[in-house]
Amino acid sequence: MAGLMNGEGDEIKPGYGIATLEKRKYPRYSVGLPIEYYPGDAVRPSSGHTGNVNEGGILVYFPKKGEIGEQFRFKFFFPLGTKLRSIEPRGEVVWVGTPAEGKWGNYPCGVKFVNISAEDRSRLKVFLKTLSP
Repeated sequence: MAGLMNGEGDEIKPGYGIATLEKRKYPRYSVGLPIEYYPGDAVRPSSGHTGNVNEGGILVYFPKKGEIGEQFRFKFFFPLGTKLRSIEPRGEVVWVGTPAEGKWGNYPCGVKFVNISAEDRSRLKVFLKTLSP
């Protein structure tokens, strides 16, 4: 059986992909939660939503493109038992993506928590345990 040829007449041999394994300190949970965020010293919040959450940070979808290094105060809401809870960490944008096709104005940004109270961290851990299989 003849191999594939590139446009220059050279045979293209099948290759083997390289698996990239992510090493994360905390497991990540895909969950869409409503958030409010306060850029800089803003008094009025803007809104967005999460794509995933872990103990160290969140994937946030912002309506405007974020900047790496930008810091925000966040408030995000989640159900815990029969009550709606919220936590209010500070976070820093560590990466910025581009919106998926058809999702204009939905900019994905990786945000790591830079300041989260012990009480909020405890609430978050309890919530994430409810998402574990």
